[in-house]
Amino acid sequence: QVQLVESGGGLVQAGGSLRLSCAASGHTFSNYAMGWIRQAPGKEREFVAAISGSGGTRYYADSVKGRFTISRDNAKNTVYLQMNSLKPEDTAVYYCAARLTVVIITTYRWDYWGQGTQVTVSS
Repeated sequence: QVQLVESGGGLVQAGGSLRLSCAASGHTFSNYAMGWIRQAPGKEREFVAAISGSGGTRYYADSVKGRFTISRDNAKNTVYLQMNSLKPEDTAVYYCAARLTVVIITTYRWDYWGQGTQVTVSS
């Protein structure tokens, strides 16, 4: 059973930064592509970023390109999302997700999900 646990969310002012972490267990971490997906109140889930098992391929939503960076440390079984220049529209619950195949840009085609961490950006 794959388990994903997010941390690092919180309240930040617009223009600020946060780093989310997702600790994985129960599988060979490097075999899995990892991603971050978010859901704002009253909205559908939205793809944010994804990274391949090796870390060599990364994808971003247009809305976060140049501001967010996804990375992973396979020795620590952890994936990160560094979020800079945060905007109020980034407010959402951020979910970590994993899939046992190639990395793709997808909102829902993940095999495992974390419980989510709240990010709130005040104006």
